[in-house]
Amino acid sequence: MLTIVLDSSNTSLLVGLIKDERIIDSCFYECWQMQSEYMMPELEKLLKKNNFKRDDIESVIVCIGPGSYTGVRIAVTIAKVIGIALNCKVYEVSSLRALGNYNKYSVCVINARSDRSFFGVYFKDKIIVEDCIKTNIDVLKYLDEHPDYVLCGDAKYLGKHTVNENPMNQILLLKPSLKEVDPLFLKPVYMKD
Repeated sequence: MLTIVLDSSNTSLLVGLIKDERIIDSCFYECWQMQSEYMMPELEKLLKKNNFKRDDIESVIVCIGPGSYTGVRIAVTIAKVIGIALNCKVYEVSSLRALGNYNKYSVCVINARSDRSFFGVYFKDKIIVEDCIKTNIDVLKYLDEHPDYVLCGDAKYLGKHTVNENPMNQILLLKPSLKEVDPLFLKPVYMKD
């Protein structure tokens, strides 16, 4: 069973392939405001490089946000089209949750601008703090109160350093617990007011 993974919710582009519960290949790189131009060509390249055809795709995992308003719509739209056109399963995952470290308590952040962060806390397949928006001051306070937790995501805007790892490993580990959705009803999560 070939699963493709799509994420364009923040400043990076992620396209990946999973087969038989292992990562076959992926591309993950900074691509701010260019994801719409590169996502489909990158998918085609990965399929061709690994000797797959579009018809081999049996499911899609898509990061639905929160994140960039336009960014979350790109991957969600492509996932919907693939799900409907190929009649394959579609699974959704929080963009924050995809950033975590499965085996550690993970505080996951994405810059929400205006001195705020998209924020969530996870451990393995458990959600410790639901996705929400916090002020950056509250995020820093939470980190001070939980020094054993790892900070995940690009936190330069908070004055913190994290390793911006390819989320494919996290998504692979989360895959069994992800919710299948009808592609017609798949919706991006914006969270901004």
